[in-house]
Amino acid sequence: MLLEDLQVILKVAEFRSITAAAASLDMRTATASAALKRAEAALGAELFIRTTRQLRLSTAGERYIPQCEQALIMLEQAKLNMKDGLDNVDGELRIALSSDLGRNFAIPWLDEFMDAHPKVSLKTNISDSNIDFYRDSVDIALRYGSPSDANLYGFKICNVPSLLCATPAYLAEKGSPSHPHDLASHNGLFYQLHDITHDTWAFSQDGREYKIKMSGKHASNDGDLVRRWCVAGKGVAVKSCLDMSADLLSGQVINIMPKFKPRPTELWLICPSRQSITPAVRLLRDMFKQKCSLILKQLHERGFIDDSVFI
Repeated sequence: MLLEDLQVILKVAEFRSITAAAASLDMRTATASAALKRAEAALGAELFIRTTRQLRLSTAGERYIPQCEQALIMLEQAKLNMKDGLDNVDGELRIALSSDLGRNFAIPWLDEFMDAHPKVSLKTNISDSNIDFYRDSVDIALRYGSPSDANLYGFKICNVPSLLCATPAYLAEKGSPSHPHDLASHNGLFYQLHDITHDTWAFSQDGREYKIKMSGKHASNDGDLVRRWCVAGKGVAVKSCLDMSADLLSGQVINIMPKFKPRPTELWLICPSRQSITPAVRLLRDMFKQKCSLILKQLHERGFIDDSVFI
């Protein structure tokens, strides 16, 4: 017996007609009749006495129908109570963050969020490795790149240009490159994942692409460390403009070869299922969008990124 069968029973009792009950529920008469038979079979008793002219409640039906009606009211109230609970911004947030954006931007943003919603608690997983939502016990992830798994759900936060960066002091010593081919003499600062060093950098200009195999003495699986090396003047790095924004705006690093664009990326808030998209997650999505938009506007006003980021 299905929950829908109980709804059919109540409508048949109300209209004293299977045909009228089916019309009220927007279903075929045969479907309503099958539901009624299924319910009576499950209960082991006839709820209605059928004659050629009318249909009326049996003794069993007279006892059962009022309790059935109360049961459905309770179920509907339970559903409403659950919905009210889901609208509350509380509970534990288990979020995975990339090392650089997470430590330097997202954590302060999350602190603001928790100040605004004191019933929220926080657990963070800070890593640049790909997240397994079940193995790593996280509910959401703020990650560069769109979800590659079709079973995941996500919200795009913003477009994120990548920039080639170095300090003024490093460039004064090593020279400032004007073309990707000039990078061969420079020390690359590399991101490394699963023992794969990302030392081939791609740049585009006016529809042409340049791929450069870099050499360098620094590599790490922690994007924040790559940025720190760059700010310390150890070499040149290709990094997200969000990760480098504070250093760019303060003048600690310079955007090199701005006419040659490294491959851009996107920032996404990713969820393992639709059920994990709670009111708190939607509020986080809106906050991340607002915070990132402010940074991108500042970078745009200073000429570090062009209009394409807002498309």
